[in-house]
Amino acid sequence: MAQTPEAKVKEKIKKILKANNVYFAMPMGTGYGNSGVPDFLCCVNGRFVAIEAKAGKGIPTALQEKNLRDIKAADGWTFVVNETNIEDLEQWLK
Repeated sequence: MAQTPEAKVKEKIKKILKANNVYFAMPMGTGYGNSGVPDFLCCVNGRFVAIEAKAGKGIPTALQEKNLRDIKAADGWTFVVNETNIEDLEQWLK
């Protein structure tokens, strides 16, 4: 089965996180969980980091934006990553 463009971005993010020994979880959206939770919840050097993966010119939904704002308000770090800025995430982790 062919991967969607966003799935390809997620695979690249996973490789980068693993290569940098970052703990991460990918919560699955279900009817029982919270909607709009970022694609990756990570712990980087004791810091809570959330990553929302997008493909192309995709932008987070209003609910995803709210979750990203709430994480920032709680002193966490957030990233919206696509094909054009994925190197920025890799550099930040180093």
